Amino acid sequence: MRQKYLARGTAVLAVVLVGGSLTPAAMAGPPTADSAPAPLRTNGAAVPALEWTPCGDSAPGYECATAEVPLSYRDPAGQQTPIAVGKLPAVDQEHKLGTIFYNPGGPGTSGRFAPELTPELHQRFDIVGFDPRGIGESAGLSCFTEPGDGFGQMDSFPVTPEQERVAIEDTTRKVEQCAQNAGPLLRHTSTANVARDLDLLREAVGEDRLDYYGISYGSHLGTVYANLFPERVGAVTIDAVADPIEWTTGYRPEEAAEPQGFRMGSFGGAQQALQTFLDACAGDERCAFREPGTDLLGKYNALLDRLLAQPVTITRPDGTSMEVTYQTAVIRTWRALNSASASATLADFLQQLHELSQPGAAAGPAPKVAAQSASQGGTVGEEQMLSVMCNDSSNPTDPRAWSDYARRADEVGRGFGSFWTYISLACANWPGGPDPDRYTGPWDRETASPVLVIGNRQGDPATPYDDARKTSELLSDGRLLTLDAPGHGARGESACIDGALNAYFSEGALPAEGTVCQPDRGPFDPVP
Repeated sequence: MRQKYLARGTAVLAVVLVGGSLTPAAMAGPPTADSAPAPLRTNGAAVPALEWTPCGDSAPGYECATAEVPLSYRDPAGQQTPIAVGKLPAVDQEHKLGTIFYNPGGPGTSGRFAPELTPELHQRFDIVGFDPRGIGESAGLSCFTEPGDGFGQMDSFPVTPEQERVAIEDTTRKVEQCAQNAGPLLRHTSTANVARDLDLLREAVGEDRLDYYGISYGSHLGTVYANLFPERVGAVTIDAVADPIEWTTGYRPEEAAEPQGFRMGSFGGAQQALQTFLDACAGDERCAFREPGTDLLGKYNALLDRLLAQPVTITRPDGTSMEVTYQTAVIRTWRALNSASASATLADFLQQLHELSQPGAAAGPAPKVAAQSASQGGTVGEEQMLSVMCNDSSNPTDPRAWSDYARRADEVGRGFGSFWTYISLACANWPGGPDPDRYTGPWDRETASPVLVIGNRQGDPATPYDDARKTSELLSDGRLLTLDAPGHGARGESACIDGALNAYFSEGALPAEGTVCQPDRGPFDPVP
């Protein structure tokens, strides 16, 4: 067995396995481990038995199982809910080092079929993913009875007062549908409950400690786990990191009355990522949006001005037409900014819109744009996403409050501010939210091993780099690793980053403090 866990001596926190819950009210600054009551853990819940079978043609090479876990850990022997689990077995089973659990982010994204992480890790580790409770095949939560109905927060956002009024009325009606149709699971999808499920899964596969890689929202799951089960922390790595205090309550009491999407400040990271893209574009002849002697941010804003006044008509390959609005352009730009490798496609998209939006321009072909998701893990289910966010976080109870915060956020990141702020609009009147068993701190419980924290410092459009820095300082023992590039997530973007992951999971070896890795490719270099 590998000697990867760093010694902590007698200082490791002994956490008592008792029930309890933290007060959900926001506190003035993060609570400390010494002052906090013991949180609710798995409360004696039975460890599920996993019966692995091949997943079939849809996922060749993977093995699947279903775990039954408590709907509420306050009643561990009561109603159960299923968790769909998938395993990518280690190539070298004879010399296997252990199991790495994986979450792709979202929230609301299926994570059952985990990637190999790196070729080296796939060789020596089983990699286990799962659909968190209420998501995907884990009794996927559903609010709507009509096909195609949904909240639409990831597709548009209001700009005018009339659009705001319609958005509030429409969202309120859809939340009422959730209350009617989603069932009891709606109130039990907080990240803390997912972390409790994860601890049962860890025990179910026979691991004494949790090895874990989580990106984006998956970083919050890792942070919550590390503080609910600190003595069970093995090699836990969080990438594209969400600040856990901003995600839940805010640092000051008054911040609990801010929309979560505003409090997180993602719009600032998106604006930084946009500026990084434009700066790279200005110096690279391969960038279609480049225009020598032109302020490219001014060119971008002028494009948004024209789209705000008049949408552009485009023609799809099948001959049908559609409008590209201001909101469409902002959201598709944001999606492309999640990956630096999408820079050339984003430049093509913006240049095509620039030309099509000129006075007198005829309808043109549909612009190309990368459809990179924020989580890098696939399609996000909106009601599933909202059920996690609203169960985790404090928000205003008056939906009319979102308008002012959206305008303030737009002053930092035009369009990105409204997009991010309005994502959490449904939380104003979410049924039963937030979850009384959510976890709101402390965030400094002493862990059995350090947590590796990774961030992109040139602009992360979903989780700003400052979140990674602050989280590494909040944790009792966090080590910050930096990628000097834009984008959402560092794994696979740099041999330096992937090498650090290999060393940490395989040997428990951390990168030196202050390590900054360089990306393998420039933004306009071809992707292998």
